[in-house]
Amino acid sequence: CIGTVSPDYLIHYGFDRIDLNDIQEIWEKKLQFVFPYLLKTPEKPVPEYSFAVSDRMQAKAKIAAPRVLIPVFPGNNCEYDTARAFERAGAQAEIFIVRNLTAADIEESVAQFAQRIAQSQIIAIPGGFSGGDEPDGSGKFITAFLRNPRIKDAVHDLLKNRDGLMCGICNGFQALMKLGLITEGSIEPQHSDSPTLTMNHIGRHISKMVYIKVVTNKSPWLQKALPGGVYCNPASHGEGRFVANEAWLKKLFENGQVATQYVDDKGNPTMDEFWNPNGSYLAIEGITSPDGRILGKMAHSERRGQAVAMNIYGEQDLKIFESGVEYFK
Repeated sequence: CIGTVSPDYLIHYGFDRIDLNDIQEIWEKKLQFVFPYLLKTPEKPVPEYSFAVSDRMQAKAKIAAPRVLIPVFPGNNCEYDTARAFERAGAQAEIFIVRNLTAADIEESVAQFAQRIAQSQIIAIPGGFSGGDEPDGSGKFITAFLRNPRIKDAVHDLLKNRDGLMCGICNGFQALMKLGLITEGSIEPQHSDSPTLTMNHIGRHISKMVYIKVVTNKSPWLQKALPGGVYCNPASHGEGRFVANEAWLKKLFENGQVATQYVDDKGNPTMDEFWNPNGSYLAIEGITSPDGRILGKMAHSERRGQAVAMNIYGEQDLKIFESGVEYFK
């Protein structure tokens, strides 16, 4: 036995006592003067919110192992994690490389991707740093590709005629937002007042574990998550700050489109940047389309495994991948 664990934030050794608050402060403030990130957060209470429905949404066509199409664009780096997460859930995952070295490569990728959509039930856009995450440009190439008329028609056919699903995490969420798929449920032009994801409030990339609360059960992607449950997921992004005007925020909450919020250690949504590291309005971490069949979120729910984040307290699996597969059964 090396020692015992006590509720005090102290280390006792013989007659010595080390206050871990002092150690933590030294560790956290080492580079504060170079990269300020411990910012004073104004007191902005975030109202508690929940949205519940009694009817569970399901696809009309039953499929034992739905096919998931995972497009990979230059800069994406989460495709393998995403594929593994879906395969563990019982789906068939296909990673599709979008080639862009020449105009002919892009044209061929467009034609092949549209064909693959017709053979799939789910499109999952993975995270990463598409296009190098140029300022105010995250997901720009992804959106340009998906706005191609052939792909746009195939996506709309999947969503409107075949009960298909879509999801996007991190870069994928950014792309879904810029396409209008999340807010409108279809690929639409962006307007001057459209909600968006922009630069983190601290002005640089963040990488840390965050706590998120599920605040609706409207979406098929959240059927296996515990309403009101708090989950711990890794976040890694430079442009993850959800921004919208009051009219849009009101609409999203009233429609039950706000899926998850950043919360503190007591489960309360907060603007404190220790818990809400990008400064998202009303602590919004993830939202869905009006019908719930398209989900976008910033934290990486796919980055999990038996030997991943073993020292992190709390449930980490929202089971969004299992829920997506269950939707077709």
